[in-house]
Amino acid sequence: MKDGARKVIIVGSGPAGYTAAIYAARADLSPLVYTGTTYGGQLMVTSEVENFPGFRDPVLGPKLMEEMRTQAERLGATLVQDDVTSVDFKKYPFEVRTAGETQRARSVIVATGANPRRLNLTSEMRLMGHGVSNCAVCDGFFFKGKKLAVVGGGDTAMEEATFLTKFASSVTVIHRRNELRASMAMQREALSNPKISFIWDSVVTEVLGNSRVEGVVLENVKTHERSQVQLDGLFVAIGYDPNTQMFREQLELDGRGYVVVRNETETSVPGVFAAGDVKDFKYRQAVTAAADGCKAALDADDFLKQHR
Repeated sequence: MKDGARKVIIVGSGPAGYTAAIYAARADLSPLVYTGTTYGGQLMVTSEVENFPGFRDPVLGPKLMEEMRTQAERLGATLVQDDVTSVDFKKYPFEVRTAGETQRARSVIVATGANPRRLNLTSEMRLMGHGVSNCAVCDGFFFKGKKLAVVGGGDTAMEEATFLTKFASSVTVIHRRNELRASMAMQREALSNPKISFIWDSVVTEVLGNSRVEGVVLENVKTHERSQVQLDGLFVAIGYDPNTQMFREQLELDGRGYVVVRNETETSVPGVFAAGDVKDFKYRQAVTAAADGCKAALDADDFLKQHR
């Protein structure tokens, strides 16, 4: 460590954070990774992953993350299961703080991800990965010929619903208002699709099923009348919140709270890089997050070579 500062600190432990750790370790940067007390990202609440390269058969999300974790450790990354509470990117070397310590770093990779907004139902979380999903691209394949529903009224919800019609026998869009918020192009596509129907002015109050989703209980927000709809799967598409609260006064963020990057991973502060869903509001896939982690580690290595 130069001047008592580490070469690189990585904040986050999803596919982006772990991949950054793997590449940084192989570049002899001795990375310190703060995984967070809840580590592994969204794949920790995902059942079967079938679209991550290198696995002939589906792999469980937690298993995939454990493989990445142990690979990073084997290559020499130091993993600390602690939450970063604050950072100071206005001084150099940078400071990264947890409840118990402050570490200095000559470069930092931010890979804190984004959390999908939930319905905040106990039954929703109990059946997450067992018929409840936040990603049609990830899980739609498993619902061939099934009856599905999508909660939401924005572009993401219309994209999810339209994508799911490739596999499902029917898709019902459940929206709390009586009109969509999606762009007109997305609305036209969804409204003209014969497989997509709509339930307006309604919210999901319970997800039914023991081991798998069997249906939902709806409440009309105007009449308060309750009803049940039989389903095989529920996709919640009401948006994402990037985990950038601690960076609000430190990095440039866009209007939605995502880290603004230039040249793939470079943030508004030289020497601080961003990777994965914390800056990616479009793709949000494990493989694209992993690619970002690779890029961020290589960019950090280049930065350190130029600032010896």
